[in-house]
Amino acid sequence: MSTSATTGTGELKRRLGVADAVLIGLGSMIGAGIFAALAPAASVAGSGLLLGLALAAAVAYCNATSSARLAARYPQSGGTYVYGRERLGEFWGYLAGWGFVVGKTASCAAMALTVGSYVWPGQAPAVAVAAVVALTAVNYAGVQKSAVLTRAIVAVVLAVLAAVVTACLTSGTTEAARLDVGADATFGGVLQAAGLLFFAFAGYARIATLGEEVRDPARTIPRAIPLALGITLVVYAAVSVCVLLVLGPAGLARTAAPLVEAVRAAGVPALAPVVRAGAAVAALGSLLALILGVSRTTLAMARDRHLPHALAAVHPRFQVPHRAELAVGVVVAVLAATTDVRGAIGFSSFGVLAYYAIANASAWTLTPAEGRPARVVPVAGTAGCLVLAFALPLASVLTGAAVIAAGAAVYGLRRAATRRA
Repeated sequence: MSTSATTGTGELKRRLGVADAVLIGLGSMIGAGIFAALAPAASVAGSGLLLGLALAAAVAYCNATSSARLAARYPQSGGTYVYGRERLGEFWGYLAGWGFVVGKTASCAAMALTVGSYVWPGQAPAVAVAAVVALTAVNYAGVQKSAVLTRAIVAVVLAVLAAVVTACLTSGTTEAARLDVGADATFGGVLQAAGLLFFAFAGYARIATLGEEVRDPARTIPRAIPLALGITLVVYAAVSVCVLLVLGPAGLARTAAPLVEAVRAAGVPALAPVVRAGAAVAALGSLLALILGVSRTTLAMARDRHLPHALAAVHPRFQVPHRAELAVGVVVAVLAATTDVRGAIGFSSFGVLAYYAIANASAWTLTPAEGRPARVVPVAGTAGCLVLAFALPLASVLTGAAVIAAGAAVYGLRRAATRRA
């Protein structure tokens, strides 16, 4: 055992291959978003829902491509926190890390509450806290165990979604006209729907934040990220089309549980409890991967003393950032007990879009020898992130901007104190 590991700090071990990395990305993306995001997106986009999905996927593709090239160049824990620091300067890296940690911590709370609402609606906060405690313990035991559990969760969720698609397509209630784009689809509504649906695509960052634990990262990460995103897009498109064929945009917008309502409308009500169980498992998968990713970015920021340096410790036996994981688990548990899902999702989307705007700007600075993507990719990605962020509901924009500004102020005060010292 190395000295650094013995002392509780140092490098994480590279244990994850392409399949594990893809599954962690799938576990993050194919989660509660597809069960919950379709209805609010349909309420603002109407018959333009599929246009919003396509726009969200296009921005996600740009973000994924930029992230993959950067992660191959900088295979360290921290994701865009590291890329921004190395390519744009310390402040931009810090701001990306701040947006990710704060935004995704809120997203963890939203996923935990989603688990609670499906498992035991009357006691959702209590179930949410229990889920956070359990999954934090799983992550603490080692990233390989997390990957094994994620593989099982992804298999269950994909099976449930396949059952929903089959039930819808084999029913006699489908109408192709429900896919038509009508006058109710406005440009602003499609943009806002894309911002909401982007929440369901944002899991590929988990692959990049695990860069220090991936074997042969220069080869593995650029393969894993587009694979995970491509599989997710196919699944989301199939589910969205099938639900629209059965419910239509208006019916979809009216329900809080669109996939449950879709199987009922398709004449298979016995499948509804299975779908509810699948939604709870999906939310657990998202929560597991989210805690994993947030703790790794916390580790990277703690190493650079932007967060308390004590959080940079790596467990000598389990080889995980155990203090960072425990700290994230405590904060998420408190948020899950005191906040609501809707506010957490809106705030999280703004922070994550800001995070990816910095990732795309960082990718712009790569040279061809460093694996720079086509110039249009980081340009479209940066512009898309900013447009979708400010197209979100006003409350989400104001709250998100205030928190990002607060992070910048903390950085400025810290720098000023350091100069005086």
